[in-house]
Amino acid sequence: MRLRELIINLYRKSATSIPSDIEDALSTAFNKEKGISKKAIKIILENINSSRVKQKPICQDTGVPIFFVKNQHCLSQAYIEKEIISATKIATKAIPLRPNAVDIISGINSGDNTGNGFPIIYFEETKSKELIIDLILKGAGSENVSQLYKLPDEKLNAERNFEGVERCILDSIFKAQGKGCPPYIIAVGIGATKDQVTKLSKEQLKRRLDDTNKDPLLNNMENRILEKINTLGIGPLGLGGKTTAFSVKIGLNHRHPASYFVDVSIACWAHRRASLICRFKDEEKVEISSFKIIN
Repeated sequence: MRLRELIINLYRKSATSIPSDIEDALSTAFNKEKGISKKAIKIILENINSSRVKQKPICQDTGVPIFFVKNQHCLSQAYIEKEIISATKIATKAIPLRPNAVDIISGINSGDNTGNGFPIIYFEETKSKELIIDLILKGAGSENVSQLYKLPDEKLNAERNFEGVERCILDSIFKAQGKGCPPYIIAVGIGATKDQVTKLSKEQLKRRLDDTNKDPLLNNMENRILEKINTLGIGPLGLGGKTTAFSVKIGLNHRHPASYFVDVSIACWAHRRASLICRFKDEEKVEISSFKIIN
């Protein structure tokens, strides 16, 4: 099977099927919540099942496609990008995906989710024998409530330390309230530059809800902040309740002595992520011998 067809299937998997860890978290939230919040979770779970059965997108906003590609040095990035763009055009009509790529100057929608910098593709060269393509369909509602901070921040009384980072995260969720469709998945990047931390926070969105941060300090911090967020009472869809967020995921890089940036990337309950893993039959990396698509 050609790589393009596999990427189309990757789109379909991501758009129509919520990952099992998120669905499990929603089921847990259903058992915790009461009243209108419980009813909201019930409708969400019914929608997830219907989308899976009918193979239709879970949300009308099929988002911005963000690809993270881990490829071998002998596999052309130009070839992979060409296949992704071709697959995007086909998937937009076939699944279908809502056309979301709008020209900044003319305001004209391309109609096929491709354009200048659309979809977003990050490449990383590896020594692995596998080609790994991770896809996130990032909805605009949750992206619009995401926040970038520069520490120190006088308004938050946030210094250049982990307490300051915690204040930023809590502030971002307090500002978001229910506008980004909670329960949220909260991803955080800490580092030297604005572009560095925004990419880093998006990378945290690839993590499963039930994983454990390899750094014990960060793992404890993630759990502690999640507990605080779930005391805010924002709840599912902002209707009030015990479940405002499912997880907090934090990644960090070294920083410049004079800079300390924190990016908080928020994902809605319909956090659509999926991965394509391919192996090839020969050294030319032309014919695919095996593959799997998971989320």
